[in-house]
Amino acid sequence: MPEKATILVIDDEIAMRDSCSQVLTKDGFRTETAEDGDSGLKKIRETKPDLVLVDLKMPGMSGMELLEKIADIDPNIVSVVITGYATIESAVEAMKRNAYDFLPKPFTPDQLRIVTKRGLERRRLALESAQLQLEKEKMKENFITLVSHQLRSPLASIQQYFEVILGGFAGNVDRKQKEMIEQASKYIDDLLRLVDDWLNMSRIEAGKLVEKFEPVDLVHVLSETMELLKPLANDKKVTLEINSHDSRPVVQGNAETLKQVFTNLISNGINYNREGGTVAVSTREEDDYLAVEVSDTGIGISQKNLPFIFDEFFRVKSQKTRAVTGSGLGLPIAKRIIEAHNGSIKLTSKLGKGSTFSILLPNAKGKDKSRWKK
Repeated sequence: MPEKATILVIDDEIAMRDSCSQVLTKDGFRTETAEDGDSGLKKIRETKPDLVLVDLKMPGMSGMELLEKIADIDPNIVSVVITGYATIESAVEAMKRNAYDFLPKPFTPDQLRIVTKRGLERRRLALESAQLQLEKEKMKENFITLVSHQLRSPLASIQQYFEVILGGFAGNVDRKQKEMIEQASKYIDDLLRLVDDWLNMSRIEAGKLVEKFEPVDLVHVLSETMELLKPLANDKKVTLEINSHDSRPVVQGNAETLKQVFTNLISNGINYNREGGTVAVSTREEDDYLAVEVSDTGIGISQKNLPFIFDEFFRVKSQKTRAVTGSGLGLPIAKRIIEAHNGSIKLTSKLGKGSTFSILLPNAKGKDKSRWKK
């Protein structure tokens, strides 16, 4: 048998409290009553009702104020306003304060039953939705664990076996075999990057990727990143440049995740560049922020594709980008990380002319606020 719903009637008129209580009790509900806002609030904390009938005009605490306090206690409690002074303005104001419905006095028992039934159905759906959300979050956590241990670990092990074979530790490898293993190893690398991007996106959504904030020397992070990417730049015959207009730009953030952002942006600038091209990184102070620009002389992005560049799994498809592999998650992850730092990122680009990513991060000496609209 399902548990009976509890309904609380808060009204300063004893006749209204008694009549509502009789109708609802007869229909099988548990009922409680209160004569004013203060006693009603106490009853709400004690009985945790499913639905509350609230009179707007009461001595002491007003019905409007009570509606806000009910929502603070439990937003899933359904509040129905009952009043003899119904106006459009009061109805709109009540809805803004989390009221579900409006029942003008006088009303019939059937009208009360209809509103009550509708309100309880709304509460049932809200609670089911909340439960489904919890189950979804649990499934997501389990999925992250599954991917981490059941997928990433075997892929990493396969990669290690390939390295052993290519190193000649398992016997001689002829040229054709070496080419096949190197190609398979490249595919494993791509899969590992996809898994890592997927895990990072899941951690961002769970609010776990960017947790520890401290003063970060931005030029140090950028220099480390560019040093790491030098072999790729040399291979692609692309020049890396860094220019800081601030002697010591310091942001309040997380060094590892910021390094991840700039690794993504600079490597994109290298991969989508032309032979003999340049990737230039510059920093400067701008009010309470430090501005970072990552510019390249590459193939650029068309205006029709710019609105989608930070969408998950979106990749520009063209003859020139076919050779560049990726998951389509790098830029969305970069955007989420920058926003987690209370910063902003935007892209300007011209097809055939290159692209510039412009980032604002709160200066460790400035105020922690965002100036650009996301």
